[in-house]
Amino acid sequence: MTTPATDTPSTSRRRRGQEAPRRRRTGRWILLTLAVLLVAGAGAAYWLWSDLDGNINGVDINEAIGDDRPEKLPTSGQNILILGSDSRAGDNAELNTGKIAGARSDTALVMHIPEGRTQAVAVSIPRDTLVTRPECKDANGSTVAGAERVMFNSIYSQAGPACVVKTVEKMSGVRMDHYVEIDFAGFKDLVDAIGGVEVTVDQDIHDKSSGLDLTAGTHRLDGTESLQFVRTRHGIGDGSDLGRIGLQQEFMIALLGEIKKQDLLGSPTKTYKIADTLTAALTTDSELASLTALADFGRSMNGVDPGSMETIMLPVAYDKQDPNRVVAAEPQASTLWKAIRSDQEIPESAKKSPATGGGS
Repeated sequence: MTTPATDTPSTSRRRRGQEAPRRRRTGRWILLTLAVLLVAGAGAAYWLWSDLDGNINGVDINEAIGDDRPEKLPTSGQNILILGSDSRAGDNAELNTGKIAGARSDTALVMHIPEGRTQAVAVSIPRDTLVTRPECKDANGSTVAGAERVMFNSIYSQAGPACVVKTVEKMSGVRMDHYVEIDFAGFKDLVDAIGGVEVTVDQDIHDKSSGLDLTAGTHRLDGTESLQFVRTRHGIGDGSDLGRIGLQQEFMIALLGEIKKQDLLGSPTKTYKIADTLTAALTTDSELASLTALADFGRSMNGVDPGSMETIMLPVAYDKQDPNRVVAAEPQASTLWKAIRSDQEIPESAKKSPATGGGS
């Protein structure tokens, strides 16, 4: 696979409207977060995995948020909030090459599966987006006061996953039917379990922060190198989160391709190893927190054509007070969320982001 690294405008050019590549990708990589469903659906080996239920952590989102939530879709469509978490503690502490402490939700996607479940779209929320955090209950039941202009990826550490769900619902008006979180330490183990992932970059990448040091060309990355790759932001473009999103999208396409190459039915031992790694890395809402529930949900998505899926970055503009941060761009963001709320096709105009030269 050859996928070029994605540049973003330099800081000095951010407000000049200069064109930059639109960050839309086919959405096959978003199935990484649901790859355990494919593994669980391998049929012949399923009976071996009943003991894996205990690997999956569950969060009772409904109990934590209460009734102050948007209405569910008027159709049979589904919305799933997917987070890639980087706790920088425990196993993740050994993987932390930077100076950041505390938990972060480094990757956030709202995955929308329309009625009929034959296609899907994922909206990527840049972690540097400034948002309004509503009043929430943290994991201990304590009240966390609401606040304005907080970085999106800080909410996870400040108030926990349920508050991230509540914040996304407040900013979008879209009800999240399910929640799936993948821990970065487990991500590393997954890559090692499948024998590495091959990526191709068209420029040298040297990022002292993440530790990544790659020359232009094709490389097979192990788990540690893969984590460095998806964390890299200073070695490409202007060093912003928007460039990092492009690298993550490219890597996940390659990762899913490697997973799909695995002979799941022909190798129960390998299948079990991958399933064990995936489930150990997963936290879901309580309704999905078992292999049976995950497999049932996965089978309901059998009609989704990976080739028809796409990833859209939430339209953002650089913040006028702090050019190192972004805010939701209007009217594009409201148009995008409205389409998802009504389970309608997303207009092309709602996919353009001023921060990447895609419209004002």
